[in-house]
Amino acid sequence: MRGPQVPGPWADADPPLELTAFVGRSAELAALTAALGRARLVTVTGTGGVGKSRLAVRVAARWAAGAPGAAGWGRVDLAAVRDPQFVEYAVMEALGLTGRTSRLPRETLLEHLAGRRMLLVLDGYEHLAPACAELVAELLRKLPRLGVLAVGRRPLGLAGERLFPLAPLGEDEAVELFTDRAREQGVTVADGAEVRELCRRLDGIPLALELAAGRLRALSPAQLLQRLDDRFRLLTGGGRDALPRHQTLRTAIGWSHELCTPAERLLWARLSVFAGTFDLDAAEYVCSGDGLAAEDVLDVLSELLAQSVVSREETPAGPRYGMLDTVRAYGADWLEATGDAERLRRRHRDWYLGLATMCELDWFSPRQREVAARVDAELPNLRAALDVSLTDPEGAHLGQYLAGSLWFCWVGCGRLAEGRRWLERSVELESGYERSRLKALWVLGYVAVLQGDAVPALKALRACREQAEREADPTALAYAEHRTGCLALVTDDMARAETLLRSALARYQEIGELNSNVLMGQVELAMTRVFQGDLPDAVRLCEDVRRVCDDHGERWARSYALYVLAYAAWLDGDSRGARELLADCLGHAHAFHDLLACVLVIELLALVTVTDGDAAEAAVLQGAAGRLWPSVGLPLFGSVHYNAPHERCEASARQALGDARYEAYVREGAGLGREAAVARALGHGGPRPPAGLPGPRGPVPGDGGTDGGTGGRREEAGKHEPAASPTRKGGETAG
Repeated sequence: MRGPQVPGPWADADPPLELTAFVGRSAELAALTAALGRARLVTVTGTGGVGKSRLAVRVAARWAAGAPGAAGWGRVDLAAVRDPQFVEYAVMEALGLTGRTSRLPRETLLEHLAGRRMLLVLDGYEHLAPACAELVAELLRKLPRLGVLAVGRRPLGLAGERLFPLAPLGEDEAVELFTDRAREQGVTVADGAEVRELCRRLDGIPLALELAAGRLRALSPAQLLQRLDDRFRLLTGGGRDALPRHQTLRTAIGWSHELCTPAERLLWARLSVFAGTFDLDAAEYVCSGDGLAAEDVLDVLSELLAQSVVSREETPAGPRYGMLDTVRAYGADWLEATGDAERLRRRHRDWYLGLATMCELDWFSPRQREVAARVDAELPNLRAALDVSLTDPEGAHLGQYLAGSLWFCWVGCGRLAEGRRWLERSVELESGYERSRLKALWVLGYVAVLQGDAVPALKALRACREQAEREADPTALAYAEHRTGCLALVTDDMARAETLLRSALARYQEIGELNSNVLMGQVELAMTRVFQGDLPDAVRLCEDVRRVCDDHGERWARSYALYVLAYAAWLDGDSRGARELLADCLGHAHAFHDLLACVLVIELLALVTVTDGDAAEAAVLQGAAGRLWPSVGLPLFGSVHYNAPHERCEASARQALGDARYEAYVREGAGLGREAAVARALGHGGPRPPAGLPGPRGPVPGDGGTDGGTGGRREEAGKHEPAASPTRKGGETAG
């Protein structure tokens, strides 16, 4: 279930929570909603399986709908997060922040949430309680309009925390839930004495009731009750010192486990190695063998699904399966007891190494969007595979290989901050496999370049180049040179950037390398030509990129080529052509969650818009871009050349509107969330401000009408000179 589609970052950022029909809890819904009106931190506590998450999602949606001026709500699922250092990244992900910036994630969160009335739902934080408590304390202290709804089995322990213990269902609601889940199994059961006794014996715990209902295809309520009585008398689930309801839940899960066939118990235990959800192919590979044939996994999985041990959901990446954390933990205990846990973790790692390899190859293909969706769905498992690799001295090279192979995820799908953490961790290890480490180094350098962090970028790229020369590795040498050229580009050293990029492209051609990275090198070379006033060469380079991309079905690098072509079209006086190219570019960039490309396009669209005479809409777009930049990194890389179109647009819009009106429209744009900003830029944002405002009268402040240092020509009719200015930095980029 997603949060309400309301303005603000939550509208497109809430992770889905797969729910069946919500039964009962009307009193709790009202009480918890009221509690959120009286306290900024409310924590829903209760035993596992009691329905805390489902209630919290319902209440959050109700809160957002009834809170005046609220920007929305978002749920952060922390169950699959194992490292406390990744708590803040999980919150950023839920906010829809791509993590491109090199700033600390907490700084990004504080800036992004400042002044907005929002509700943050932190779900499943028990194993990360200290880190979560410290983060929540600072967020609440510095963000007076933020509310937090925590969901866990224990309090956070913060001052001002209002606890909301969630009790199991009352008898009538428990019976209603049980009969409802029975209908989902195709079985009709009456509200009779046996059903009520069964619900009482299960203490009204929703998870226990659903597990019991999952058995109704094979057993009647009377048979279920008899078996449950036997199970409770044994009471082997849970420790003797456990709370009664914890014992009840543990016993109910153990009872359901005992009723499984040996193959079902084996698969249940092995499936616990997955973090988050998984697909059938992964289950067949990881869990098969040694007592369970691969061809039998589907049938056994189907039985676990029918018994409510496993759940199924439809995602953009296809059908996926998962288990509630309580059920997974029970299976993990059994897996450890069998002594097979380490082998299963290695098989899990090996599967995701293969998946990353396949996805990297498929990134340069018509399946690019499917790859992006697949990797997004598999992130918890990929993180688990990285962690296993990087904590195993014998598997360090595999961790380096995996972190480097996922470059397209870190860069193309907007996860630079997370990627940088894994890459930095991997290159610190001595693996003995230089090719894996070299790849991790150049990817680390690339990530740091895009974050605007020049010194660490240069350090990683220099280390990569020096080692590549010692190892006589032409591929790593080409990539190191390419990314050093990219660094020179964003730091305004055009001559050096052009030299390095041309050399890298020649190296790629010599070794027969052709992929999205190579094409991006050609696009970056085209940008150096634009900034130096050679539009025909830039257009030639990018038209070639577009042709190759169209031949291979590639859309990510193609988007950046379209950006350059749109820039050239605007400079040539073709604003309509520029707008069409930018719309094409933005549609694909947004689909990939590539926030850098999105914000660059919105900036350029603002310039095209002011040229067309709509200064008000241009100011709105600049405001929208300004809100997005902190999530990306240093605005326009801090580059004079990249910033010139922004300055030119601002000067023209201020001239047309006056300072007060310009600032008002910028504030309007700054109020748009990412989805709304993209929709507005694409022309789907509803009524636009009136067009046709008076154009600039006389010279535009800050715009001398020159060609950016290429001779000082005034604009010809219908054409614009490059909106760039001579570099103020001077000299060459070191290294």
